[in-house]
Amino acid sequence: MVKAQVRIPDRLYKQAKRVARDNEMSFADVVRRGLEQVVREFPRRRPVRSEWRPPRPRDLGVPLAPESAWTTLSHE
Repeated sequence: MVKAQVRIPDRLYKQAKRVARDNEMSFADVVRRGLEQVVREFPRRRPVRSEWRPPRPRDLGVPLAPESAWTTLSHE
Protein backbone atom coordinates (compact mmCIF):
# COMPACT_ATOMS: atom_id res chain seq x y z
CA MET A 1 0.00 0.00 0.00
CA VAL A 2 1.22 3.51 -0.80
CA LYS A 3 1.13 6.35 1.66
CA ALA A 4 0.26 9.67 -0.03
CA GLN A 5 0.04 13.23 1.10
CA VAL A 6 -2.64 15.44 -0.46
CA ARG A 7 -4.01 18.92 0.13
CA ILE A 8 -7.77 18.98 0.70
CA PRO A 9 -9.88 22.13 1.11
CA ASP A 10 -11.06 22.58 4.72
CA ARG A 11 -14.76 22.27 3.81
CA LEU A 12 -14.24 19.00 1.90
CA TYR A 13 -12.10 17.61 4.72
CA LYS A 14 -14.81 18.37 7.29
CA GLN A 15 -17.48 16.79 5.10
CA ALA A 16 -15.37 13.66 4.57
CA LYS A 17 -14.70 13.40 8.32
CA ARG A 18 -18.48 13.66 8.94
CA VAL A 19 -19.14 10.86 6.41
CA ALA A 20 -16.52 8.72 8.13
CA ARG A 21 -17.99 9.38 11.59
CA ASP A 22 -21.62 8.86 10.49
CA ASN A 23 -20.76 5.56 8.80
CA GLU A 24 -18.28 4.30 11.41
CA MET A 25 -15.43 4.31 8.90
CA SER A 26 -11.97 5.73 8.99
CA PHE A 27 -11.15 8.88 7.05
CA ALA A 28 -8.74 6.78 4.96
CA ASP A 29 -11.60 4.43 3.99
CA VAL A 30 -13.68 7.39 2.83
CA VAL A 31 -10.80 8.64 0.70
CA ARG A 32 -10.10 5.19 -0.77
CA ARG A 33 -13.78 4.63 -1.61
CA GLY A 34 -13.95 8.06 -3.20
CA LEU A 35 -10.91 7.32 -5.35
CA GLU A 36 -12.37 3.94 -6.35
CA GLN A 37 -15.55 5.71 -7.49
CA VAL A 38 -13.61 8.26 -9.56
CA VAL A 39 -11.53 5.52 -11.19
CA ARG A 40 -14.71 3.63 -12.16
CA GLU A 41 -16.25 6.77 -13.68
CA PHE A 42 -13.16 7.59 -15.73
CA PRO A 43 -12.07 4.36 -17.46
CA ARG A 44 -8.77 4.13 -19.31
CA ARG A 45 -8.57 5.84 -22.63
CA ARG A 46 -7.75 3.91 -25.74
CA PRO A 47 -4.04 3.93 -26.49
CA VAL A 48 -3.10 6.66 -28.93
CA ARG A 49 -1.43 5.40 -32.07
CA SER A 50 1.73 7.23 -33.01
CA GLU A 51 0.52 7.95 -36.52
CA TRP A 52 -3.06 8.35 -37.74
CA ARG A 53 -3.91 6.70 -41.04
CA PRO A 54 -7.11 7.28 -43.00
CA PRO A 55 -9.33 4.29 -43.72
CA ARG A 56 -8.62 2.38 -46.88
CA PRO A 57 -10.73 3.42 -49.87
CA ARG A 58 -13.48 1.09 -50.98
CA ASP A 59 -15.60 0.81 -54.10
CA LEU A 60 -19.02 2.39 -53.59
CA GLY A 61 -20.41 1.10 -56.86
CA VAL A 62 -21.92 2.99 -59.75
CA PRO A 63 -22.95 6.62 -59.00
CA LEU A 64 -26.71 7.13 -58.76
CA ALA A 65 -26.49 10.45 -60.62
CA PRO A 66 -24.22 11.60 -63.44
CA GLU A 67 -21.17 13.61 -62.37
CA SER A 68 -22.45 16.65 -64.27
CA ALA A 69 -25.44 16.83 -61.90
CA TRP A 70 -23.51 16.52 -58.60
CA THR A 71 -23.24 20.28 -57.97
CA THR A 72 -26.93 20.88 -58.59
CA LEU A 73 -27.95 17.91 -56.44
CA SER A 74 -25.68 18.96 -53.57
CA HIS A 75 -27.55 22.27 -53.29
CA GLU A 76 -30.97 20.68 -52.92
